[in-house]
Amino acid sequence: MKIALLTREPANYSSRRLKEAATARGHKITALNTLSLAIQIDSDGPSMVRHSKMLSHYDAVIPRIGSSITFYGTAVVRHFEQMGVFTLNPSHAISTSRDKLRSLQILSRYKLGMPSTAFVRDRKDILGAIERVGGAPVIIKMLEGTQGIGVILAETTKVAEAIVETLQSTKQNVLIQKFVAESKGKDVRAFVIGDRVVAAMRRSAVGTEFRSNVHRGGTTESITLTEEYEKTAVRAAQIMGLHVAGVDMLEGADGPQIMEVNSSPGLEGIEKATGIDIAGEIIEQIEARVVFEDLDLRQRLSLARGYVVAELQVGPESEFVGKSVRDTGLRERDIVVLSIQRGGLVIPNPKTEREILPGDTLLCYGVQSALRNLVPALNTGKKTKVKKAKSATAATPKPKNDPGSHEG
Repeated sequence: MKIALLTREPANYSSRRLKEAATARGHKITALNTLSLAIQIDSDGPSMVRHSKMLSHYDAVIPRIGSSITFYGTAVVRHFEQMGVFTLNPSHAISTSRDKLRSLQILSRYKLGMPSTAFVRDRKDILGAIERVGGAPVIIKMLEGTQGIGVILAETTKVAEAIVETLQSTKQNVLIQKFVAESKGKDVRAFVIGDRVVAAMRRSAVGTEFRSNVHRGGTTESITLTEEYEKTAVRAAQIMGLHVAGVDMLEGADGPQIMEVNSSPGLEGIEKATGIDIAGEIIEQIEARVVFEDLDLRQRLSLARGYVVAELQVGPESEFVGKSVRDTGLRERDIVVLSIQRGGLVIPNPKTEREILPGDTLLCYGVQSALRNLVPALNTGKKTKVKKAKSATAATPKPKNDPGSHEG
């Protein structure tokens, strides 16, 4: 297999380990500077140019896109996707996860634990935002910051207000976030590959520093996650649409609190802390997935005129409660149930005998008119979210199998 490693730092630890792991498994891997690639768009199809020459074919791409080149980097990854090349992390997932506000907005829909967060622009709203997240002390985060840079602990309300006003005056967008005091300067990094956590470590801040990032001098130790933390990490990565992710969580009094889902997690800290060959696990993931092209529902389903993808909430008074998927008669109405979301559990491709329960969310694909007629039966007094097929994946990446999910 021929693999392209997109990186501007071919000599750093992560790049070296990925090249070693790929070579050890008999693959040919080449490090390509992302900025050296030129996108070519013609009616004959997409292509890539490097140093004035057409880029040869690759079977897979490992994107290591730095935050400073997110826009161009994701454009390059997206072009590889249009060329039919498997990308370890999809372009849309990289863009979404890189945006701290957008990623938290998406994750909040799935009722995963996270620190209370506010985003405001009007100066008059700053004090109210600080109060809504629990009052001082609060964490103030710049949306563009990485590796702990642009993360500030404000001990008092007046200090927090002054910091936010100052940053906003310099055209910076900032988040105001609850300070999870019980985490005590520690956080957890779970390294997710596919549908499982392959390694986890706890990072601890040193001295008076509250940021636990290794780049800030934090120490690391290998840990085994509880089922709750592991499930949260995998769920977050899959909601973001990432095949490989570093999920950072605080250990809150109420369980895991997601801080960030990183699309280009470094390997050095966690490999050295755990002794696990994570680079090898990543290459194995590519080997397992490269034969399965990532499908874009917007492009595939739009070919079927009059069909839509819809999420339908099953209310307690629904006539379908207690019935099996078969007995609902949905298939006879040209409606297929793609998955059932039940709390934190996702049941993909449910068997026909699967019972439907109150509170279930059915992800369906079918005739628009038939789905529209089902709204009163499935949702009593609630608005149903129906999406046209051509925009089915535009707003929110849909999660794949949850670690606790199972066939049927």
